[in-house]
Amino acid sequence: MINPLRGMKDLTFDESARFVHIVTTAIEIAKRYGYGYIETPILEETALFRRSVGESSDIVGKEMYQFEDKGGNDVCMRPEGTAGIVRAFVSAKLDRQPTKQKFYYYGPMFRYERPQKGRLREFHQFGCESFGEASVLEDFTIITMVGQIFDALGIDYDLKINSLGCSDCMPPYKQKLIGFLTEIKEELCADCNRRIDTNPIRVLDCKNAACQTLLVDSPKLISNLCDACDTDFKQLTALLDSAGISYEVDTNLVRGLDYYNKTAFEFVSNDIGSQSAIAGGGRYDKLVEYLDGKPTPGIGFALGIERIMELVQMPEREREGYYLGAMTPEAVEKLLLLANKKRLTDKVTVEYNSKGFKSHMKGVGKAHARYALLIGEDELENGTVWVKDLESKEEKRLPLAKV
Repeated sequence: MINPLRGMKDLTFDESARFVHIVTTAIEIAKRYGYGYIETPILEETALFRRSVGESSDIVGKEMYQFEDKGGNDVCMRPEGTAGIVRAFVSAKLDRQPTKQKFYYYGPMFRYERPQKGRLREFHQFGCESFGEASVLEDFTIITMVGQIFDALGIDYDLKINSLGCSDCMPPYKQKLIGFLTEIKEELCADCNRRIDTNPIRVLDCKNAACQTLLVDSPKLISNLCDACDTDFKQLTALLDSAGISYEVDTNLVRGLDYYNKTAFEFVSNDIGSQSAIAGGGRYDKLVEYLDGKPTPGIGFALGIERIMELVQMPEREREGYYLGAMTPEAVEKLLLLANKKRLTDKVTVEYNSKGFKSHMKGVGKAHARYALLIGEDELENGTVWVKDLESKEEKRLPLAKV
């Protein structure tokens, strides 16, 4: 027997229903905010992620499914969604259009990391990307949208926010942070020491408990913002306060990708153990430019579908459609012809094998059908169909032509 690869998982039955409910709910809400669907390839040039996600990130450094294809191209399976959307945005020359562009996407991502609950090597994300709007009002709007998606799915969450500054306030802050980290580098883990030279901001994101203790007294970017970034962040918190949206300012929230600037945010849940982030995002005003496009502000988010699978409150399933069953072999052809007509407008389940009444009624339950239609010897002789409404419990015989 061949089983799925480690960290890969089949999606069937109850989980597939949850997956579809999450995606359709998120799509419905994204459309209300003016987002349209975009699809990008699973396979991209490795250079795309090296230039966008960043060499210092764990994704690029340790986790990409990277290989050389038969044409000698250095390619990898996408580890996240934003870089591909930005690449598509630039490829289609949308960066040269004055109109704002909003896209939603969903699909599989791939990272070679240690599988654990809610974190697989092939996992799925739903995300949105907004281009061309530099105002912090868009930051507030996209945070509100994520909250509405989780509210619609019945998921409790906490919101964490931070500002990562801009090209004016980040460089002097980095020098302060490097000075602090250099003094304690002997006590920091190997990853933190590597990041001091590559991207010191990422040290703040270290999951090592000993490192986090050492970082309590580190300089905080939120206290070193330039006037423009400070004004934006204060406006964002004021908008959240006015809307009654509770949040926590987390000064160590830096996100795991190098392309973020200014607003960064995470939605977290206390119901899934230590891996508490269920969605995250932020602003990336330089990313389009990094990927050879015209300078274009952008902001986006992604939520992990597997992360929230067990948290979703599924709506009560309503009975729908028809179950057609033959109680004698001679009835099968009539039922198939009837099914072809009913499928033009309704969901239809057909049991081809002739069975007894009790077996058919079990089939009605499994199909969760609203109506049961059975044809036995008496119905064949009289040209009728036995019909039962599983909600009203009413049952009757109707002429086949009328059905």
